Amino acid sequence: MCNKAIATLIFFMVSFWGNAQDRALKENPIFYASFDGGTKAQVAVGDSEIYTALDRKNLEGASMGLEGSNVILAKDKGLSGDALDFKKKGKPVVFYDAFQNVGYSSESWSGAISFWLQLDPAEDLEPGYCDPIQITDVNYNDASLWVDFTKENPRDFRLGVIGDLKQWNPDNLGPDDNPEFEKRLIRVKNPPFGRGQWTHIVINFSELGTANATSELYVNAALQGTLKNVEDLFTWEEERAKIFLGLSYIGLMDELSIFDQPLSPTAIKKIYGAKSLKSIIE
Repeated sequence: MCNKAIATLIFFMVSFWGNAQDRALKENPIFYASFDGGTKAQVAVGDSEIYTALDRKNLEGASMGLEGSNVILAKDKGLSGDALDFKKKGKPVVFYDAFQNVGYSSESWSGAISFWLQLDPAEDLEPGYCDPIQITDVNYNDASLWVDFTKENPRDFRLGVIGDLKQWNPDNLGPDDNPEFEKRLIRVKNPPFGRGQWTHIVINFSELGTANATSELYVNAALQGTLKNVEDLFTWEEERAKIFLGLSYIGLMDELSIFDQPLSPTAIKKIYGAKSLKSIIE
């Protein structure tokens, strides 16, 4: 085959692969909130509204919107428009319903979560752990997906993929110095966060609840680590599950999207380069 023919073949292969990635990003988001002009999600299989509760123990009394929270919609502070601005640490919690919005399956659950943060962890966060996002029906240590900043400076950034508490931790031991807890984490030291710069986070997860469960953490399109061989069950009362945002978090958040399958490295780079998923799916 001549060089020209080879070059043509490569061009079409690259074009086909690129188009396939575009289709995957357009077809597979099941939840997307750009926060431009409001908090209602532009894409949602379930409820598209955000809610505020006075504290985590009173979720049934939550009201629609951000009133009563420590969060505002910050005009023109986002990547390409508005963003959520978490002003201070406090008991009010904000969340979207996870029911139908995360593609959950008790038998084998796969997907991806993408969002952007802007903060200086050392300067902006108050003492204690901070979870920018936590998805669960009960708690951080019982069938939960989350990322957090550790409680002391210099703060590590961690992904936690934690299965059913009764299975992995039947004695309900605390997380500190607990090897069973640590093996369910991906830890990033000296993570690239700072004021005036946006940091992109992707959580990939595949076949949770099975022996083949795998999870990945990407920061700014770079793979930070992979979790394998964690064979926890992942059992929810699905209608109780929430997408909690900004637990003890102080800073900006933008462009939250959830997909019903893991994202390829190419797709993650596409989102990272585009900044806004809206420019891809429209």
